[in-house]
Amino acid sequence: MGQARSTQTTKSPGFGVTIPNTSIHHVEADGVRVFYRAAGDPDAPVVLLLHGFPASSFMFRELIPRLASEYRVIAPDLPGFGFTQVPAERKYVYSFDRLAATLNAFTQTLKLRRYALYVFDYGAPTGFRLAMAHPDRITAIVSQNGNAYEEGLGDSWAPIRKTVRQSARIF
Repeated sequence: MGQARSTQTTKSPGFGVTIPNTSIHHVEADGVRVFYRAAGDPDAPVVLLLHGFPASSFMFRELIPRLASEYRVIAPDLPGFGFTQVPAERKYVYSFDRLAATLNAFTQTLKLRRYALYVFDYGAPTGFRLAMAHPDRITAIVSQNGNAYEEGLGDSWAPIRKTVRQSARIF
């Protein structure tokens, strides 16, 4: 899975609290060298953290250890952000559809069968596309400032919009 740093825990000085360390990794997925941060028990339920613009997985540096005592936390850098590397010859199309396809390949490479999504900003339309493509894999969605409005969702959400309009009178 590429390089990794310590996966041990650290005892917080003076507080007696054990803090799970975050490790960093790279993995090839969809022709992209995806950088990600991970922490927590590999057998625990997974939370996939998807950052926004113009950030990277670094934005979750304080959240990751807080969640890692109960969850396996994975925070990739989206292509075009942070330390994820897209080879020029890949001729990558930077769209939410393509970001979702790369993240789908990323989750498959890591063998993530079920996971909760925490989405922020750009991570929202990317994560929502993952959820639409594989609803059976999603255990929960937490959205922080995610564009869950009609223009941000696109045509693939038409069936859901119709259902929501009929039941809740929103959208």
